[in-house]
Amino acid sequence: MITIIQRVTTATVTVNQQDIGKIDTGIMALVAVEKTDTPQQADRLLERILNYRIFADEADRMNLNLRDINGGLLLVPQFTLAANTDKGNRPSFVSAAPPEHGRELFAYLQQHALNVYPSVQFGEFGADMQVALINNGPVTFTLKT
Repeated sequence: MITIIQRVTTATVTVNQQDIGKIDTGIMALVAVEKTDTPQQADRLLERILNYRIFADEADRMNLNLRDINGGLLLVPQFTLAANTDKGNRPSFVSAAPPEHGRELFAYLQQHALNVYPSVQFGEFGADMQVALINNGPVTFTLKT
């Protein structure tokens, strides 16, 4: 699994002109599922997101994680992160999970997130989403499992 996490002051996902997910201070994570990804990798990815220390402490150093600040988490499925862009002028999606597997593993990630973290929102798998955010810093990291 691949994710890009961004430290945000606010983030919103809109589908059909309706907000379906919205957080204030926290992490917005774009998540891609690859062909060989498993539920165990989803578990590991979620733990990394929740524990990644990207928030400032009292000394203004990145020492706090999402749990420490009780921040929001917005998980947004984005299969294009799994694209191979090494050659040519068109991305290849051969490593991306087929839609059924991607949907199943993202649903697993959603359920696991709801079970372990109180402040989580989601984008919609397969939907045409508009994502708006204010990246705080900017602070952005790529995590892989």
